Amino acid sequence: MSPLGSAKRPGPELVLHSDGASRGNPGEAGAGAVLYDKEGGEVRALTRYLGKVTNNVAEYQGLILGVKAALELEVASLSVRLDSELLVKQLNGQYRVKSPLLKPLFDEVKTLLQGIEQVDIIHVRREFNKRADELANQAIDRR
Repeated sequence: MSPLGSAKRPGPELVLHSDGASRGNPGEAGAGAVLYDKEGGEVRALTRYLGKVTNNVAEYQGLILGVKAALELEVASLSVRLDSELLVKQLNGQYRVKSPLLKPLFDEVKTLLQGIEQVDIIHVRREFNKRADELANQAIDRR
């Protein structure tokens, strides 16, 4: 127990990389997510074919896929790494979500993240998100 009388939630501390891919905008799309442990070991890799959607919808779907997997693993702390500056700024409150296509996805992500004790969301360059991008493209290729 902490001095304030509440126990820290048990569970792993994970890093989530997620991405979406769309061949055309809108176009055939896929979502990918990969969870890593603190040492950089891959814990879970996920893909989902999305049909014909925009790239930003695919980006949000990749994030939702990864956050749901983190919740299944009862994660205590999640570091989210995205190469979509738009998503990072929307989720961190720097940009408003104006698109009626993105608003319900944004709301879903925010609701899911409430189930995790500690979350940080950081923008990374595309080259640091290669595995998630690979998974998103695999989803399209294997449809």
